[in-house]
Amino acid sequence: MGLEEQIKLLPDRPGCYLFKDASGRIIYVGKARNLKNRVRQYFQSSRNLTAKVLVMVSQIVEIEHIVTDTETEALVLESNLIKKHKPKYNIRLRDDKHYPYLRLTLTEEWPRLVVARSMKKDGSRYFGPYTSSQAMWETMKLARRLFPLRTCSDPARYPRGCLQYHIGRCLAPCLPDFDRHEAYAEAVRDLQAFLEGRTQDVVARLHARMEQAAERLEFERAAELRDQIRAIEKVTEKQKIIAHTMVDLDAIAYARLYDEAGVQVFFVRQGKLVGRDQFIMSGADEMTGGEILAAFIQQHYSQTDFVPKEILVSEEIPEADVITEWLSAKRGSRVVLRRPKRGEKRGLVEMVEQNAQEAMAERKQQRELELAATEGALHELQEALDLPRLPHRIECFDVSHVQGSQVVAAMVVFEGGKPKKADYRRFKMKVDQNNDFANMAEAVTRRFRRGLAERAAQVEGRVRDLEESRVAEGGSAYGGKFADFPDLLIIDGGKGQLSYVRAVMRDLGVDHIPTFGLAEAEERLCAEDRPGWIELPRGSQALFLLQRLRDEAHRFAITYHRKLHRRASTQSRLDEVPGIGPKRKKALLQHFGSLKAIREATVEEVAQVPGLNRELAERVKEALGGPMR
Repeated sequence: MGLEEQIKLLPDRPGCYLFKDASGRIIYVGKARNLKNRVRQYFQSSRNLTAKVLVMVSQIVEIEHIVTDTETEALVLESNLIKKHKPKYNIRLRDDKHYPYLRLTLTEEWPRLVVARSMKKDGSRYFGPYTSSQAMWETMKLARRLFPLRTCSDPARYPRGCLQYHIGRCLAPCLPDFDRHEAYAEAVRDLQAFLEGRTQDVVARLHARMEQAAERLEFERAAELRDQIRAIEKVTEKQKIIAHTMVDLDAIAYARLYDEAGVQVFFVRQGKLVGRDQFIMSGADEMTGGEILAAFIQQHYSQTDFVPKEILVSEEIPEADVITEWLSAKRGSRVVLRRPKRGEKRGLVEMVEQNAQEAMAERKQQRELELAATEGALHELQEALDLPRLPHRIECFDVSHVQGSQVVAAMVVFEGGKPKKADYRRFKMKVDQNNDFANMAEAVTRRFRRGLAERAAQVEGRVRDLEESRVAEGGSAYGGKFADFPDLLIIDGGKGQLSYVRAVMRDLGVDHIPTFGLAEAEERLCAEDRPGWIELPRGSQALFLLQRLRDEAHRFAITYHRKLHRRASTQSRLDEVPGIGPKRKKALLQHFGSLKAIREATVEEVAQVPGLNRELAERVKEALGGPMR
């Protein structure tokens, strides 16, 4: 079905539309009040479309849509789809999954504060995301010092109390005679308010408790509360007063750098600046400032629990009414989204904007320094190894095993001097053998044999349209997993491994690719056509790049080997018994304690294990041996 027919079938209702390319990959997700009208705009006059949108439109071969009841629902769905599929042409928060959170486990009997890598709907209270792990750990350290909640995963493990209890950092709900339930609940409430920035509320409650303790002549308790109040006040003294009213707000501004936008957020709680964060939005080229801010607000607040009463932005944003409606529903009360024109709030936004510009200027300088170092390393390598061209793509192989068992090989890829993890590959050797030369040769053979097959398929035209679109974008003519061949191949090993590898490369017809062995101990290179060793200058960028490449290959291989080793160590003859899956295997081992005990048991005793019957019991006994009756 052609695009025109697909557009005609779109409904006149709100929802999300998904553009797909020839490979079925989602390249753009958008929302609309009227799906048919919005999508049709992409395929009418091109005069109003940017160059980026024109390239995107040329790749669309399929349009999917999801209907929603309201435009606000479409906004939420769009955010979720962008986060899930990471479409190429959408502006999005970069690496948002790596930003850590602090999680207050409110659903547990005795809540605690832990680190979380993602936010889930599990009843916990999440704070963040923190773009700086250092800031997150500092907050965690301070919270644990001020609020005596448990840090252990299982209070039952410490019936006499742990070290945290004995130094006054935990109320110890693990103690059998624990009777301070209300005190624990108060500490949880205070910690939540503290992390939300409502420190004055916390101090007021602590003052009241301190006075009550003094009236009851509980002077030790009053002294503890006094010290806690002083610690919190010492922290809040460093917080700059931004507004003279007790207001909670976020102030947001941005600055551009090439195709990125750095979004800066200042967090104001009860009139004081309690923190700030910097986020990077990718794919921001040709986007207006309002579109950048709207995309950030939509994606940022979809993954955080707390929404302030007021959000200040540096530019007017499109569809502000829909975003405001969504934010208000998320908060549970009215949220104001505005661009201040004058007064102290305008001054705050200008300060945020200035910080964003300074941060991106520093980022630009850092990127230029890194680029200069990377390009210098590649030029040094080209000159030292006498390469025909700059080694833009470098591949490195490493083998890992223990005395010939669970033999694996790893291939890591650097492009432009940086890891390209999407192209990393792992190989499990078909025959375990304690022969590094043969294992390395097998891995390289499988890599290039697969690459040659992918290239042949592409030449035959099976994916010609897809590859033509990639070339039109300036990409490689070969887009398969193995079809991109390296400009430089590094083998972790000496002349023995290298000779085996070069032999199989000649057989496959890829021996034109420059290949070198890197001896780990001496950190020097060897080549097939050079009698001696090649030593790069100590401290050179070229040597540093090769060390990073070799270390990454070693790490990747070791990780895979350990995974296979752990899997093999947990396997037993029970895994080979038909009808015995993980649950029944676990039940058997929990019931008898060991394979030996199962072997010595009778069929009748095995059949009594929950989930088993006599037929399965007989199969188990046949596999393990031992008495049947």
